Amino acid sequence: MINERIRDKEVRLISETGEQLGIVPVKEAMRLAREAELDLVKIAPGAKPPVCKIIDYGKYRYELARKEKEAKKKQKTMEVKEVRLSPNIDKNDLNTKANHARKFLTKGDKVKVTLRFRGREMAHISYSKQILDSFYELLEDVSVIDKPPKMEGRSMVMFLSQKR
Repeated sequence: MINERIRDKEVRLISETGEQLGIVPVKEAMRLAREAELDLVKIAPGAKPPVCKIIDYGKYRYELARKEKEAKKKQKTMEVKEVRLSPNIDKNDLNTKANHARKFLTKGDKVKVTLRFRGREMAHISYSKQILDSFYELLEDVSVIDKPPKMEGRSMVMFLSQKR
């Protein structure tokens, strides 16, 4: 809220230099802001009494946007990469898939390991859990199990993330 939109009777006022001017009526604060040719901006509306500051509102908004952009830049986005396996996968193929997963994990991404069942493969679900366990053993040095293997429809899913 800025200038005339502030409806409180009294506010704690801070000058443009950052100096505390104490608790003053809103009309007095507005007069001081107009004299300085700046805006009266409510900084902390939840405080008792609310805190207002005499500043250039356009510059204030620009600074907030810049801080927000800076904070967003420092965030690390984590993607979920998927590695699909089949119940009749060979040892070499399993090693190749494990190497792909290792690359994803070292980049900082999570890995969703999916074991798809088609047709009669649904009869051998108990053996398939061993495939996921051996897949994890290949990646045990760089990964941790986020979610253990679990059936979801016609596939068994396990989530891995980078070991810290």
